[in-house]
Amino acid sequence: MKKLKSLIFVLAMGVGFQAVVMAQHEEPPPNVRVARATIQSLAPLTIVPGTVVSRNDARLAAEVTGRLLEIADVGTRVASGDVVAKIEDTIIRLRKDELLAEVQRAKARLKYLESEERRYVKLAESNLTAATKLEETRSDRDVSRSDLQVAKVRLAQIDDQLDRTSVKAPFSGIVVERLMMPGERVETGKNVVRIVDQQHLEVIARAPLEYYSYVRPGQQLELRTGEVIASGTVRTVVAVGSEHTHQFELRLDIESDLFPVGQTLRVSVPTSNVRKALVVPRDALVLRPEGITVFALDKDQKAYQVMVTTGIGTGEQIEVIGDLSDGDTVIIRGNERLRPGQTVSIMQD
Repeated sequence: MKKLKSLIFVLAMGVGFQAVVMAQHEEPPPNVRVARATIQSLAPLTIVPGTVVSRNDARLAAEVTGRLLEIADVGTRVASGDVVAKIEDTIIRLRKDELLAEVQRAKARLKYLESEERRYVKLAESNLTAATKLEETRSDRDVSRSDLQVAKVRLAQIDDQLDRTSVKAPFSGIVVERLMMPGERVETGKNVVRIVDQQHLEVIARAPLEYYSYVRPGQQLELRTGEVIASGTVRTVVAVGSEHTHQFELRLDIESDLFPVGQTLRVSVPTSNVRKALVVPRDALVLRPEGITVFALDKDQKAYQVMVTTGIGTGEQIEVIGDLSDGDTVIIRGNERLRPGQTVSIMQD
């Protein structure tokens, strides 16, 4: 009897130990992140190359002839109206002094003739002078007035030339290139410095003419380079192709701090009209030998696997066709090693 009790006790202890071991090896529910399948308006897209350019990019030219005294260094940030280059003005200033003297002489001559006119008027009233002498004086006075006006206009022209010895920025930007160096002699119309506005940028792209009707001003298009994804707003569409390219041009406004001037991008251009599609985040897709699948959750927080085919993609969203509905919960993190029927734990953001 004692042996039987001992055997039962040993068996009970063994069963209990096995239960403890099994409990210790039971896997906890895997942690996952989830998102919703949603219906969105999408259109098929094609990728075309684009380039970031500034809407204000100018090569500033000299407007007077002379020796270049100063020029801003490359990288200098300037505001509209700031001086970026200075041309020697000695000859122009000497010419201004000369014209100032001419103006003073013309004023003195006019003052004398006006005085003479008044004197002859009084003499004419007493019949002490000939009318022809009065008319001659008035004629000389009118000529003197014209001479004074001509001298003032020439002086204004010289002042304008003096102002133009300072090459000024027509807009705020940054000096990106020195086209001449201090000490060189510049001629009127010769480019001196290049300034680029880095705050007002746009993307220029060209796409096949067959897609022209699907691109409209105000439309948001995706821009991508490397890992950076952004969007641009179509500002204008130029529907002028050529017999060689058969392309149209589109320009998109972008934020100033997204890309540098000259950056090449990939622009997503719609190739047909917009339609409704069921989309999920791209991270929801699981690529396996049997095909593309998505793990979704049922009401009991258990994962089930759905075979899908993909369609239109936009940004981080992609169209899926399969046994999924709008509002279904799909797993986007932790889905690589899931098995159908597993209970999961949803991580909170």
